[in-house]
Amino acid sequence: MKTMQLLTVITSFLLILWSFETQGQVNKPREVAKEQGTNRLNSKIDQGIDEGFNKVEEGIGNLFKKKKNKSEETVESEEEDVDEENSEPEERSANSPQKQKLESVTQYDFVPGDVILYYDDFSQDAVGDFPALWTSNSSGEVKTVNIAPGNWFHMNGEDAVYCFTRQIEFPENFIIEFDIIPDIEYNYGSTFSLYHDDPENPRELNDDLYPGTAGLHINMKHERWETKGYKQDEDWITGQGSKNPVVREEVNHVIIWIQKRRVRIYHQGAKTIDMPTNIYEGTKFNRIRFSGWDAYSWPMISNLKITTAAPDTRSKLIKEGKLVTYGITFDVNKADIKPEAYGTLKDIATVLNENPDVRVKIIGHTDSDGKDDLNLDLSARRALAVKSELTKTFGIDASRMETEGAGETQALAPNDSPENKAKNRRVELIKL
Repeated sequence: MKTMQLLTVITSFLLILWSFETQGQVNKPREVAKEQGTNRLNSKIDQGIDEGFNKVEEGIGNLFKKKKNKSEETVESEEEDVDEENSEPEERSANSPQKQKLESVTQYDFVPGDVILYYDDFSQDAVGDFPALWTSNSSGEVKTVNIAPGNWFHMNGEDAVYCFTRQIEFPENFIIEFDIIPDIEYNYGSTFSLYHDDPENPRELNDDLYPGTAGLHINMKHERWETKGYKQDEDWITGQGSKNPVVREEVNHVIIWIQKRRVRIYHQGAKTIDMPTNIYEGTKFNRIRFSGWDAYSWPMISNLKITTAAPDTRSKLIKEGKLVTYGITFDVNKADIKPEAYGTLKDIATVLNENPDVRVKIIGHTDSDGKDDLNLDLSARRALAVKSELTKTFGIDASRMETEGAGETQALAPNDSPENKAKNRRVELIKL
């Protein structure tokens, strides 16, 4: 109410002033004659102005008083928040987002072996071409993407299969790893298949729903995983898991560990499937393929690696004096150890803890890509990173370990193919 009265006084004053000013401009010849009346009017106006200003000052004073009170309340509230934060540092720290640490990935218990059976990152293929070592009944091409380095094989056909053209002699125990990027339309999932080619009818391109004499389908959907072991004239052996399915528009690192009839699948730091009898007895795989049955099931794939599994670390390191491992992997051109190396590092640490008098030299090796001096430096930093992780995470005394970087100088194979380059990228431990 007081505010309305104040506005009325000010408005009246401005109207009178404007009226008076206007009259003065139009009727200047009559100013002398009306001087007395004007003085009396001005006196009243002055009185009204004083009263108006008094009300304005009173209103402004009240306004600042209210703002001050609110400001004080805000400050007090902020001080209370600060006190609460300062009084509970442990709770705040626990709730704050933390960068993923290597030791947090405790379910990566697989250990890749010391033999690479197959590797392909499509680096030998030109962007836009179909990969030279694959075949299909549909289309596909090698691409690059903005969220990851290297070349990626985009299998973009409908009702299509994509077969590796050569046979691979799989042992009973092996590990398959690959990266996939499902696009935003990825829906029903794509299938990775291992199977035994029919010796009486070997086929480089096999588009059968259940190829070969026996095999295993692994279906990667965006809401779950599904597995299906099959054999001619037999029922399926099925499995499924909903934990950590593949994520659209992200790089997903998939790990499949086959141990005779047992199938284990790992993704995002966790075991998603563990089926003890998912494969028919006596099945011996020698082929791989990807397949999909609609236009919205195709991711891009790269870094497909198959290794033997579970080497005898103790025998290699203690008895033979040398362990070659492909299980300690790094980001491209970096010395950051990937989380999936946990199982290998743990295996090495177990052997070192059981043999406390043993000292080792850790040697990093690279392929020939890049400059010699940069590769030498990179390999040295990677060896140092392995030593640091063994000390920090597994408690191995740092004085028991030396490090060295060999770069590309001690290649195991010619650097003429992705597979051979993968063989040269390794970590070795030498018993001293």
